Amino acid sequence: MEATLVWFKRDLRVSDHPALARAAAIGAPVLPVYCVEPEYWALPDTSARQWAFTAECLSDLRDDLARLGAPLAVRVGAAEAVLEELRRATGAVRLISHEETGNLWTYARDRRVARWARPAGVEWVELPQSGVVRRLAGRDGWAGRRERLVRQPQVAPPAGLNAVAGVEPGRIPSAAELGLAPDPCPGRQPGGRRRGLGLLGSFLTERGRTYRADMATPLAGARACSRLSPHLALGTLSGREAAQAARARALEVKGSRDGWGGSLRSFQSRLAWRDHFMQKLEDEPEIEVRCLHSAYEDLRPREPDAARLRAWELGETGLPFVDACMRSLAATGWLNFRMRSMLMAVASYHLWLDWRATGPHLARLFTDYEPGIHWSQVQMQSGTTGMNTVRIYNPVKQGHDQDPGGLFVRRWVPELAAVPDENLQEPWLWDGASGLLGRAYPAPIVDVKAAVKAASRAVWGVRRGAAFRDEAARIVEKHASRKEPGVPVRFRRDRDWAGTGGGQMELDL
Repeated sequence: MEATLVWFKRDLRVSDHPALARAAAIGAPVLPVYCVEPEYWALPDTSARQWAFTAECLSDLRDDLARLGAPLAVRVGAAEAVLEELRRATGAVRLISHEETGNLWTYARDRRVARWARPAGVEWVELPQSGVVRRLAGRDGWAGRRERLVRQPQVAPPAGLNAVAGVEPGRIPSAAELGLAPDPCPGRQPGGRRRGLGLLGSFLTERGRTYRADMATPLAGARACSRLSPHLALGTLSGREAAQAARARALEVKGSRDGWGGSLRSFQSRLAWRDHFMQKLEDEPEIEVRCLHSAYEDLRPREPDAARLRAWELGETGLPFVDACMRSLAATGWLNFRMRSMLMAVASYHLWLDWRATGPHLARLFTDYEPGIHWSQVQMQSGTTGMNTVRIYNPVKQGHDQDPGGLFVRRWVPELAAVPDENLQEPWLWDGASGLLGRAYPAPIVDVKAAVKAASRAVWGVRRGAAFRDEAARIVEKHASRKEPGVPVRFRRDRDWAGTGGGQMELDL
């Protein structure tokens, strides 16, 4: 009987997996396959920490598929070459996978696979697995469509699979075998579906009660946030699975006054925002490499200031809270969303670095790197979308607000141990600064207030004129979220932005 290949990508699970269920229902022998693509892992937005997490997810997936009777075949090479090799070996006539919203490289790879499939006599069926819609004509009605998908029953895993005989499962390679640079990340989250389920359960029953209040702070947020983001990015859990579990828990705690209700509502809204931002990349893949609004293309130098970029990457800007956030991210692979936004905004406004130089660095550090969210947010926090207000964080104020006791800064910037609490976020104001700054710890590489003024003047200056407004209106029509057809969502006001007012939209998971 003609075999079916099931191609796993960012969907490393067997539960709520429509593609696997479709293949099983056909009744033909099934070969699950994962392609380890060296060219992908050589990209500037990938890293060894991401591969380590992926490899752990693949190990769990292999165990789950083996219990269903069809172990996962892992192959190293270009996807179209791997799939052709397996077609020849199995006589496969079908390829079933989920739709993937990835970076530009995966988009081009999928087009290569499509060009291979038809002349090879292989029918390639792609199925949606999230609220993201292919070839979406416009955002009117999108929110309702996404909500209907999330409310649909989850797809049960197959009772068993009719396996293709005689195919070697293959090894899961190491990061070194893929040529990935050493990437120490001692606090990295471990991968695999079992870990994801454990996090979902502990968040919904224990850790998540203070989610709404604690998500903005880097210390409390590390526990209060769900920490599901890498599992959603690699698909060990489906977005629908998480949303339905949260909705069920919300019904359990309905009417309680202990914080659960608000936290669960916030969590569910952020799951919806996740699909919203991924839809932006699906609709406009080029936002990975060009400004959403063309007027901002030449705003910042394309060739970044190397010293500023390096200081920012290493957490040596002389701005304690910024440096603590970067160092924490490097060591753990995770940071709460508000602090991610601050890191990006400081790079773009205070240091005046182009987002195309800084975005890949953050992508490599994020174990939970999700291209659809990452590039949309990188541009939003850099002020290049043309439809969002300018957001310029005050890194000193953020330090006072989000780390009032200085515990986070003292943990990650031990050079400041001698600085009194009242000067910790601004050590240059301390009487003993002359013996510290420029020696044990760098002096600030920019004047915060002067940098804000210059950046705000430059960014807002671009927004003048009818041509800017006309293009911005087209962007809003294509990409803005709707409360109802034709009505963009209004973001709430927030005074935490330095001198610009602004709307805040957070996506902590």
